[in-house]
Amino acid sequence: MGIVNVLFFLLILLFPLHYSSAERHVIELKGGPDDVAWIVQLSDLHFSVHHPQRAVHFNDIVGPTLSTINPSLVFITGDLTDGKSKDLLTMKQDEEEWLEYQKVLDDVIKRSGLKKNVFYDLRGNHDIFGVPAIGVSFDFYSKYSINGQLKRSGLVNSVTIQTGERSIQFVGFDSVTSLGLRGPTNLFGHPTDQLLDEISSELSVLDSQPAKPVIKIAYGHFPLSFSAASHSGRTLKDTFLTHNLSAYLCGHLHTRFGKNLKRHHESNQHPLYSKHLVQLNGHGSLPNYSKTCSDGATEFKEFWEWEMGDWRKSRAMRILAIDRGWMSFVDVDFKLGAKNAIILPTFPLDSRYTLERSFHKCKIDSLYLDSIRALVFSSSPVVLVVARIYDSSSGNLVMVLDTPMQRSEDASSRGNLYTCLWNVKAFEDPSPERFLLQIEAVDIGGRSTLTELRPFSVGGIRARLSWNWKEFIVMGCQWEALYYPILWSFYLLTLPILVFPKAIFVYFRKQYTYKNLVGNKGLLTCVAWILSELYNLSLVWFSIIAYLFYLILCPWLSGQVFTEGGERGYMTYRGWVLGFSEKEKLVFHGFPDIMVVVLPHLYFVVLPTIIVIGALVAEKAIFQDHLRALSAKKEDDYLVKYNVSAPTSGRNKTLTLLHRRWIRKMLLLISLAICWKHFFNCRALIKAYAMNPFIHFPIYSMSIPLLLAYTIYKTSRAE
Repeated sequence: MGIVNVLFFLLILLFPLHYSSAERHVIELKGGPDDVAWIVQLSDLHFSVHHPQRAVHFNDIVGPTLSTINPSLVFITGDLTDGKSKDLLTMKQDEEEWLEYQKVLDDVIKRSGLKKNVFYDLRGNHDIFGVPAIGVSFDFYSKYSINGQLKRSGLVNSVTIQTGERSIQFVGFDSVTSLGLRGPTNLFGHPTDQLLDEISSELSVLDSQPAKPVIKIAYGHFPLSFSAASHSGRTLKDTFLTHNLSAYLCGHLHTRFGKNLKRHHESNQHPLYSKHLVQLNGHGSLPNYSKTCSDGATEFKEFWEWEMGDWRKSRAMRILAIDRGWMSFVDVDFKLGAKNAIILPTFPLDSRYTLERSFHKCKIDSLYLDSIRALVFSSSPVVLVVARIYDSSSGNLVMVLDTPMQRSEDASSRGNLYTCLWNVKAFEDPSPERFLLQIEAVDIGGRSTLTELRPFSVGGIRARLSWNWKEFIVMGCQWEALYYPILWSFYLLTLPILVFPKAIFVYFRKQYTYKNLVGNKGLLTCVAWILSELYNLSLVWFSIIAYLFYLILCPWLSGQVFTEGGERGYMTYRGWVLGFSEKEKLVFHGFPDIMVVVLPHLYFVVLPTIIVIGALVAEKAIFQDHLRALSAKKEDDYLVKYNVSAPTSGRNKTLTLLHRRWIRKMLLLISLAICWKHFFNCRALIKAYAMNPFIHFPIYSMSIPLLLAYTIYKTSRAE
């Protein structure tokens, strides 16, 4: 019995109660520079049989560049292959692309001189297109990826770099949907409660060693704006804040949306933000820097989310450094080919991306502030590195410091760190954007490399980070939380306007005509008159109402959702249905991913159709009234009677427009544009889900064109 107790005690020590299936690894850094580590991130490679140059450039550039950088880790954060047809409409797995990925990565690893186990690659949504389950025949990621080859089968992978002074923990996770639908309704990350528990468990592993500082960094494919909540309503953001994450590295969005896809998250945001709806800028709320240790200042929970762009078109690579606990990064663009040198300033920090807790007055060591520091990676020997600081307070850039930097000598150096002493007090300023740092490196061939001008604040004051409208749309909006409000806003906008006036007109037996509008101009009168004319075309009005209810009560389409096989599912506004649960309840997949089909159809097809139909019936009524006035030859009496006064030239132009029905012709062009847009939407769905429009989605595909055609026919002649 005593042996059993001993064994039980040993099991508890070896397997803690917060069990996690995650893979864990530790890297002990050897050699200088001391307490400095750096890693490389790549994302959205999109290797494609239709675009072989992506793989060719990756092989030619990345291998030699990694050899020069010599990172401790390399993360490839999803969308390893493209999985799209040449016309970009059919999305499913192609084994040829995965074979190419495996071959290119093997070549890159060989040319880089790095060990294979320092590479970690994650699934993106493109890598799961049409894959019904992990481990089945079309799950090529498990077979050809680096993680798959190294038997990293868990959804969470944890690797810790030990610098001697601190631990730097990287936790990567795979949050793609477990059921890999074809695109385009496969756009969001879907972390489950089990996955969030595993991430939480990994992020708390090092909390038991308080004597040694820990930096926690997570990496995944999907930005938080495109990550759904779990079944219980938990989110990645809440998990990250709970465990004091410092940064989240991701991809997915690509540089075409902007190069400023960064977002600061914190626990004490504006009430609107706490509901996970929107954030208006990248910096969030700026902290109060006036507190001191005597005020009892404490750290508040915060982290940065840094989306990095893509290799697909931008040929982007990120180098992230952690220098004495401070994070800095540089995103490198290889569109013009390999770089002679890459420079990453590690101190002072870029004030756009600082964390308040990094400059906590109660913990910061003043000795850490005594020098400017930068990592220089060069394929040729570097003969000169210079640090320059500019003052922008006058409105012009005035150089206030120009000093050479010295290489930190270490016989077993992992990389070249250059430093120079400076008077940090001279650059203290309440503005985080006044002073700008630039580093220049010159190699033995006389080639010069300059960094961008980076604003900095020695006090850690965070600068403002503004977004353009595209960056706000993809980073500032929490789309899962916004989907239903946007959807039901459409119905609140259309159904009451179409239905309630009908009931009022019937009850009060009231009818509005064009004469009512001429005699009593106003918005309400105009709307009431247009609706009265629409109600006269009862079939059109009833069809619109029926179609709107159909879209929320019935399936939109039936399509093939996996790479191969005859299994079809049907799509509703709530997601795809492939069968029933054990309790005989409908199970919806692909929520809120289906919003990419639902919302564009409602707002860019259905709503314009309703407006154009209203305009067509109104134009017919005006034209009809115009003909009646002309036939009675009482135009002047008509104008006097209804108090219409206008200059003769203006009236003649109006009469010409009415007589030739130019407004109607313009509406016909708009109708054609709507049908053209709808046609392309239907064509994309036909290709994506192998459908026949007359069999698999006849109501969705035919209703709008038929409604417009019938309305055009009924309004073509004045009665």
